[in-house]
Amino acid sequence: MSGVRVDKWLWAARFFKTRSLATAAVLGGRVHVNDVRVKPSKELRAGDEVVVTVGTVRRTVQVLELSDRRGPAAVAATLYTETRESIVIREQAALQRRLARPPGADLGARPTKLDRRRLDALRRAQRRGR
Repeated sequence: MSGVRVDKWLWAARFFKTRSLATAAVLGGRVHVNDVRVKPSKELRAGDEVVVTVGTVRRTVQVLELSDRRGPAAVAATLYTETRESIVIREQAALQRRLARPPGADLGARPTKLDRRRLDALRRAQRRGR
C-alpha cells in the first residue's frame, strides 16, 4: 500500500470513533501532517509525522504502518508510535487535571433548608424593593 487518506488512517488507528469525526477534525485544522495543515484526502505515507488534537489532548505520532480498515485496538496501536515529548506533555496535563480542584469546590457546603428559606426571603424582598 503506497498511501492512505489521512481521515481513513486516523479512523483505522482509533483516534476517532467514526470516519466522519476524523474528517471533521481534519477540516477543522486539528490535524497536521509534517507541520502542515492538510485536507482529508491527503495521502499519508510511512514515516510521516502527524499531530492530532482531540479535545484538549495533543498527540504527536510517527506513522509506522498504513491501514484503511479499522481493526482491534491492539492492531491499531501498531500503526503508529507516539513521540517521547508528546507522552511527557500528555502525562503532565493529565496530572494537572487530576490535581486541580473541581469546579464549585470553593462555594462551600450545600445550603441547608433554613439557608434556602433565607435566600428566598431575601430575593422576594429585593423584587418588592424595585
